[in-house]
Amino acid sequence: MTRVAKKKWRSKLMSAEDAAKLIKNGMNVGVSGFTGSGYPKAVPVALAQQIAAAHERGEEFQVGIFTGASTAPELDGSLSDVYGMKLRMPYQSDPSMRNRINDGTTTYVDAHLSHSGPQVLAGHYGKMDCAIIELTAITKDGLLIPSSSVGNNVSWMEAADFIILEVNSWMSMGLEGMHDIWYGVALPPDRTPIPITSAGQRIGQSYYEIPFDKVVAVVETDSPDRNTPFKPLDEDSKKIAGYYLEFLEHEVSKGRLPKNLLPLQSGVGNIANAVLSGLLEGPFENLTSYTEVIQDGMIDLIDAGKLVAASATAFSLGPDYAHKMNDNAAFYAKSIVLRQQDISNHPEPIRRLGVLASNGLIEADIYGNVNSTHIMGSKMQNGIGGSGDFTRNAYISAFVTPSTAKGGAISAIVPMVSHHDHTEHDTHVIITEQGLADIRGLGPQQRAKVIIENCAHPDYKPILLDYFERAVKSANSQHTPHILTEALSFHSRFLETGTMAL
Repeated sequence: MTRVAKKKWRSKLMSAEDAAKLIKNGMNVGVSGFTGSGYPKAVPVALAQQIAAAHERGEEFQVGIFTGASTAPELDGSLSDVYGMKLRMPYQSDPSMRNRINDGTTTYVDAHLSHSGPQVLAGHYGKMDCAIIELTAITKDGLLIPSSSVGNNVSWMEAADFIILEVNSWMSMGLEGMHDIWYGVALPPDRTPIPITSAGQRIGQSYYEIPFDKVVAVVETDSPDRNTPFKPLDEDSKKIAGYYLEFLEHEVSKGRLPKNLLPLQSGVGNIANAVLSGLLEGPFENLTSYTEVIQDGMIDLIDAGKLVAASATAFSLGPDYAHKMNDNAAFYAKSIVLRQQDISNHPEPIRRLGVLASNGLIEADIYGNVNSTHIMGSKMQNGIGGSGDFTRNAYISAFVTPSTAKGGAISAIVPMVSHHDHTEHDTHVIITEQGLADIRGLGPQQRAKVIIENCAHPDYKPILLDYFERAVKSANSQHTPHILTEALSFHSRFLETGTMAL
């Protein structure tokens, strides 16, 4: 049975292959999708096939791809495999896409997620030609029900010259009513306040408004979202989660946080899920979340009655939890609100609500600066995502990471980060399996001692202390002592020898 219930919209039905033919070389294309949820499943694959055929004929064919965040192999993978992207923005995590970025084939603009939609609407990237947006259904009344992510969809449909819709019958009709689409977003000088004063508050409507004449194709699909399963919790993740939960309990005991905490934000990953698992067993009740993605642990917290309201822009669920969500979407819609990402990640509600942010990192230096994106200073890993949106504006911003990587060859704590994403001014807490460094209210030298002592791995602690103590004696200032000829020595040594250790 078709999910395109209104006859008027069925006049736009066509195959994915025919819809893809409407996209031409050089176009900028905005697509739905955020962390493997709600991305178009058919048209990008058909487009990749057409690009490959054009390349075989010796013809140029590349497009610019704009998303909400990362997507899945059917989109980022298929298009990067055929060298089909001239530009990619604002976040990715696909291995093939990462290779194209690092070999220079694809230009990658790593943008804050809250900025990406407004920047496109402002024309920073030129014209957006096409938007490809996944829906759950078009009702008999002509209402367009969003699917499992909202992301930048509203911005892309507003900016695009024409729109292709994919209506995915795999998506649960129980999603109807979960979304909160607010059409009050505007560029300066016409911006108005975002009237969100609690995490679960709804300020908009449940459906997209799309001009019928702007839609050139509707493609029917029946395909599940694809997300990577979370790994089983290891001991390091459990230790990191334990330190963070102890910290939250301490803040409550000191009267700096209420007993039900403040709205929680957590980046995607195993450590984030470990923290959520810890909350399941912990003393906190009536929790709320104002974040980017709904992860497995949040579903468990809702099931246990501990999480009463969760605001996000998408799901980031392992396969089992994705099916659980799909089977019980109407139940979860009572607790979950999915918004567009220029609301879910906007500094205004994050600051107003006093969000408690927790994000991962690649490396932190002894003074609290954080690198979230680059390996050894040059090689792009994934991107900054929404970590900057939340870190800069959170009431408390924590970063979590194992203290080493690559079997101990890489230290996550270094003298100076090889790439800056988050400065010392925005970092409040750093946690590894070794311990927790609360660096609020500390000067640079005080931060260095606390971070090295509490967060560095024992194999690297003496090296870091030696660097710091010599820097104090020889630097041209006592404020942030560095030996500039050695500040990146950990990275240089790794590139030369395969390890940061001496």
